[in-house]
Amino acid sequence: MNTRLLTLLLLSALIGACGRSGLEDASATASNAEAGHAEEDHAGEAAHVELSPEQIKTAGLGLAKAGPAQMRTTLPLYGVITPNAERVLEVTARFAGVIRTVNHRVGDPVRKGETLASVESNESLQTYPVIAPLTGVVTARAANPGEQTGERVLFTVADLSTVWVELSLFPRDVSRVEAGQTATIRSAEANLSAEGKVAYVSPIGSSASQTVTARVLLDNTARRWPPGLYVTADLAIAEFPASLAVRNEALQVIDGRSVVFVSGDDGFAPRPVRLGRTDGTLSEVLDGLQAGETYVTANSFILKSELGKGEAAHDH
Repeated sequence: MNTRLLTLLLLSALIGACGRSGLEDASATASNAEAGHAEEDHAGEAAHVELSPEQIKTAGLGLAKAGPAQMRTTLPLYGVITPNAERVLEVTARFAGVIRTVNHRVGDPVRKGETLASVESNESLQTYPVIAPLTGVVTARAANPGEQTGERVLFTVADLSTVWVELSLFPRDVSRVEAGQTATIRSAEANLSAEGKVAYVSPIGSSASQTVTARVLLDNTARRWPPGLYVTADLAIAEFPASLAVRNEALQVIDGRSVVFVSGDDGFAPRPVRLGRTDGTLSEVLDGLQAGETYVTANSFILKSELGKGEAAHDH
């Protein structure tokens, strides 16, 4: 075999080996790419939660559209519900005499002009009615049949359709509070919240508690705020606009990132968002969400839990 033929055979063998190696590498790369795409496709399928309308209702999911909002800088305070003293009246007898009948007990609702008791006058011996001076509830009674009325208070009637919230201010905060500011009142025990306006800031402090009282007038038509209830309050001391905001209860953390669950054609998907300022109720959204998109507010943690179950199943 001459030298030229030997060289050609060696080159042919070398090219063949390199070709097989290249094909094997290409095949491996393609297989890895296909596996990667499969994983991405599976992850994409798992990155949302599908629920029927019935399931959404059962889960108690709240929905809202993202949009601009007026946010607040708030001052956290503590307080107590008290009757509106301007709507509490004490009832006495017009003329001293003997109480003949008593028509109402403590806790009874009464209407203005309704008879609370009847009294026989000591002088005229005529019987006259003791009437309710306003519509409300009997909160105290010191009258029984057969007793002399004397000059004492027989009944106390309170109109509880509005109540006061007496908030305690520390001296450092007094200058930041004024009449007309909005306060969000909350009761953790009763799971209640409502808004009212500051009606009065006392010019006199308490030596015992070293605090000043700010009074909030609160609507209580539904009788949800019984006097004596301890509450917390977030008092809005400044307001600022946000071009896009979501409710704080909507925010969840997944893989160390803040997300909101956005409603789409495939269900609810976690959307990473970049947040700005917060006021305790709302958070400003700087990136990741568009105005008008529908997101989950109440009970969004249920979707996070369901998403976690899907990922765990995929891992196994």
